Amino acid sequence: MRLPWGRKVGWGRLKCAIEIAYYLTIFPYRQSENDMTNQEVLIAGAGPVGLSAAMALASAGIRVRVFELENQLIDDPRATTFHPPTLDMLEPYGVSSVMVQKGILCPHWQIRWHPSGERAVFDVSVLQNDTKHPYRLQCEQTVLSQALLDRLLTMPEVSVEFGAAVQQVSQDETGASVTFDREGRTETIRGAWVIGADGAHSAVRKSLGLEFEGSVYPETNLIATVRFPFEDHLEGLSNVSYCWRDGGNFSLLRVRDVWRVAIYPLADKTIEEQLTPESIEAALQHIVPQSQPYKVLALRAYRAHQRMVSKYRVGRVFLAGDAAHLTSPTGGMGLNGGVHDALNLAEKLIAVMRQGAPESLLDRYERQRRPVVQDAIIAQSHANRARMRELDPEKRRASLRALQEICADRDKLYKHMLNTSMISGLRQAAQVE
Repeated sequence: MRLPWGRKVGWGRLKCAIEIAYYLTIFPYRQSENDMTNQEVLIAGAGPVGLSAAMALASAGIRVRVFELENQLIDDPRATTFHPPTLDMLEPYGVSSVMVQKGILCPHWQIRWHPSGERAVFDVSVLQNDTKHPYRLQCEQTVLSQALLDRLLTMPEVSVEFGAAVQQVSQDETGASVTFDREGRTETIRGAWVIGADGAHSAVRKSLGLEFEGSVYPETNLIATVRFPFEDHLEGLSNVSYCWRDGGNFSLLRVRDVWRVAIYPLADKTIEEQLTPESIEAALQHIVPQSQPYKVLALRAYRAHQRMVSKYRVGRVFLAGDAAHLTSPTGGMGLNGGVHDALNLAEKLIAVMRQGAPESLLDRYERQRRPVVQDAIIAQSHANRARMRELDPEKRRASLRALQEICADRDKLYKHMLNTSMISGLRQAAQVE
């Protein structure tokens, strides 16, 4: 007998082939499901960290399922600062350009004495030979999440499931499973690896039994969003400005057509007193007095942490972003560090799942990221916070002079900017085997 494409076969072989085809139709290949799950990564959390990991993995052809507690992306304004290397790392996925279009460039930032206006101004352009984005970008983290989601939804390798509350994870030698609740039903999905990017209250971290080691700063801070042209009233103001004032401090962070004012508590008032509309209005009037009340568009209270887990990997389960570490927001390193986690881990998973690298390579994720988070993110953010919370005028004056000297010396400024823009930490991590 001759097949259509010209090859002769005997009847016995043809009969065998027909029988195999028949049985595969009646009894589908049992291993196909295992083959699929063994090439799928399950991610808890559809914030910037989880979606960044999903984008990197899916771009390499790896199947990804993302589970998000909420029914849609949260319009979360918390993080607004993106550092140069983060924009460099996100550029290949086509989202940096979207963020630049919707954000505000900060070619410099400053530490300022209010109301005198004395300041140290840090010129980010000194990094022009080290990055394609020699500036800070002020852009709400939701813009990044939405840009990533828009692209992920066009990729057949990705499933993003909202309203799916991850409860726990389990694992064995060949795979890992995520159990989640959706519309009152409990479901379990199995994959090859699990990434816990589900935030500070991470169910994945709790399921692993890992302690969140560290402490919470004692004060409660406030973020007031106002539409007021501070730049027209405070001479030489940068789009990111950390400011000392008598008895306290505040920060001014510009985002598109609004300013976010970080109001830090005064020592002589309780938090309840400082949360009143009258106290918030007084704090804003202290920055720029005006005859009419400020219109506060949004107000959020938060506590700052310095916490970290002891392990970033437990078998087939990994932690990234706020699920693994929390830090003071002063300096804008927390979210950036989480994105760096996600892309570092994704690179290693791609090497293992697509390029035949040994699974032991995945241990390098913790070796590279945990020391950098501890030494270059948490420690730097703590130092930033301590400097701005200093109340002694003489110590403030000495600190300002030292910072002005750094800004006036290009070599010192360059080294300082490598650290504060997170480039040094990434280079340090890259050297770890």
